[in-house]
Amino acid sequence: MPSPATYVRLLLLSLTGIAASPAAVAAPAAEPQVLRADAAVPPRADQRPKQLVSPSGDRRVDEFYWLNERENPAVRTYLEAENTYADAVLAPVAALRDSLYRELRDRIQEDDSSVPFVQNGYRYSARFTAGQDYPVIIRERIAGDGGTQVVLDVNELARGHDYCALGSFEVSPDSRLVAYAVDLTGRGLFTRRIRDLETGRDLPDSFPTGDTFAWSHDSRTLLYDTKDAVTLRNDRIWRHTLGQPTSADVLVHHESDESQYAMLSTTRSGDYFVISSGYTQIVEVRVLETRRPEGAFRVIRPREPNFFYDVDHSGDQFFIRTNWNAPDFRLMTAPVSDPRPENWSEFLPAQPDVFLESVAAFAEHLVTVERRDGLSRLRITRLSDRTSHVLDTGEPTYSLVLDRNADFAASFVRYRFTSPRTPVTIVDYGLESRERTVRKVQPVRGGFTPDDYVTEFIWVTARDGEKVPVSLVFRRGTPRDGSAPCLLQGYGSYGLSYDASFDRDAISLLNRGFVIAIAHIRGGMERGFRWHDEGRMQRKMNTFNDFIDCAEFLIREGYTAPARLFITGRSAGGLLMGAVVNLRPDLFRGAIIGVPFVDVLTTMSDPNVPLTTSEYTEWGNPAKPDEYEYMKRYSPYDNLRAGRHPHLLVTTSFADSQVQYFEPAKYVARLRTLASADTIVLLRTNFAGSHGGSSGRFQPLEDQALEYAWMLALLGRTSDAAP
Repeated sequence: MPSPATYVRLLLLSLTGIAASPAAVAAPAAEPQVLRADAAVPPRADQRPKQLVSPSGDRRVDEFYWLNERENPAVRTYLEAENTYADAVLAPVAALRDSLYRELRDRIQEDDSSVPFVQNGYRYSARFTAGQDYPVIIRERIAGDGGTQVVLDVNELARGHDYCALGSFEVSPDSRLVAYAVDLTGRGLFTRRIRDLETGRDLPDSFPTGDTFAWSHDSRTLLYDTKDAVTLRNDRIWRHTLGQPTSADVLVHHESDESQYAMLSTTRSGDYFVISSGYTQIVEVRVLETRRPEGAFRVIRPREPNFFYDVDHSGDQFFIRTNWNAPDFRLMTAPVSDPRPENWSEFLPAQPDVFLESVAAFAEHLVTVERRDGLSRLRITRLSDRTSHVLDTGEPTYSLVLDRNADFAASFVRYRFTSPRTPVTIVDYGLESRERTVRKVQPVRGGFTPDDYVTEFIWVTARDGEKVPVSLVFRRGTPRDGSAPCLLQGYGSYGLSYDASFDRDAISLLNRGFVIAIAHIRGGMERGFRWHDEGRMQRKMNTFNDFIDCAEFLIREGYTAPARLFITGRSAGGLLMGAVVNLRPDLFRGAIIGVPFVDVLTTMSDPNVPLTTSEYTEWGNPAKPDEYEYMKRYSPYDNLRAGRHPHLLVTTSFADSQVQYFEPAKYVARLRTLASADTIVLLRTNFAGSHGGSSGRFQPLEDQALEYAWMLALLGRTSDAAP
């Protein structure tokens, strides 16, 4: 007779039809652990069954639906009880948590500053001072000796608040004013003001909550966006004249399609306002000259299903990145005088197996970000003769992104390069000279040496024959006999590529023998547009299967073993964690599930929950029975079953506007009724954080130290020092 764990595995296989890897079914005996599920009495949420009816007519019972009552004192009491229980279970590693926090903080060079960028005759940079959580943004005039001027001190904005995040920050073209947005709640509801940089005082102009500003050429007019009060969708763009009351502002665009956002920007040239309608992809673009803000916006091309494009500008041309007859996109041009599609001309043709990810126009060059075989690269093209070349990186896996290039006429492009063993490196690359100038390497205190670590970029054959890339990093000399612990990360949604980058905190795991891996699974865009298309809607199971197949590969090749394999993902990556834990509970020792989207059916059935309507093209519309039934196959909350589960550390933020706190709260409450008595399930609610967690430089380190201590304790390791 099979063991209970194997029986659950076989039952899942019969329901899902997913083929097993026999070598991975039987996990080796778990190592001794320090934590105990019975260290205290875990809280139990009241069960108040509520029948839910989906838009397609399906009926379900949700016994913990009441936890979405944000203002109910009983909800807060329950979440605080979960925090108290988590602290009790983690009490044996309190000293380890403190030690890890000090270790993480000691790697930070607290007196630090960013590389200045040039904009309209000034150099701007951010400066950190020892002990301060937030930066001071400063500037100095390029010509003259006017000294340093404080533009914005984020520490002052944060004073008296547990959370502070600086959002949009736009200096006017005449350099006299700065429009800025700050979130002091964690809910993404930004307070927006305009500061006079000559007096250091805020003007009386104030704005409804939103995200973005865009200045007119004469610095007298601002465009700004606002959110729908219920769904928090950015749906309107307004025009404001300085000194006039907000009540006099003019609505210039309303995005009535509830599945799309209205996104405001300007071209890199500064010559055009841009309103982009879209979500994961842009479907329609409107432009207006910044010299005539009271004019009417022109539509570049009316929206059409599955036709995507975005726009930049240089000289007398618009540059249009589009999937028109090019699944992985190509680059077109159109005259600014008449940019209708019949006037489009091909500038950069589509390349086989190359995804054109983004375009940045300069006065005399184009810089395009391309992606091939899972990795990004920069292509530089001279506008005058269209000659181009590609930058070489020289590392097996990495992240390469454009930095802030505010000077449209610059002779160089600034980019950020990083890999799991290379700290963030800011490079200026001569567009004509091709010379690289390293402007800064992220400082790492504590004796870090890149050559002590090894990176790999490997390919895993998934069950359907697809090749899935995996990035790895480990300390040189780490054994490959299954004895090393491993932290496997993943995301796989919205077409967002999860590139391998340097994580200063992760040194603490690498030095303790961990292998850290990223599975670049379908649902992202690492291998082009189809990589996203094959991991969404009714092909979403590919995302979960890819991750499981990558985990099995790491075990099979001796990088780790199930008793030492941890997994982690946040947000939609938390959905990934919940799904794979349900599908393969035998495969993992533990899972860290951050701000997770785990209640897919209920959330997607409620159009009043933020993000729901815009994500019908990512997950499906529950009003369509076939799409609803497919979501029902994998929704983590709806597929929890009694039996063995990995140990789980689930985190959330009470103010989170992207994944509401009640999704993970309900998930843990239901799991407590199903998990075996020895399974450690912890829920930690951050009452002073956002979807991204705590703000500042230091508070996030406490959260990271907790996660690391939790994993080490499950491995039976409480030593303060790395081996």
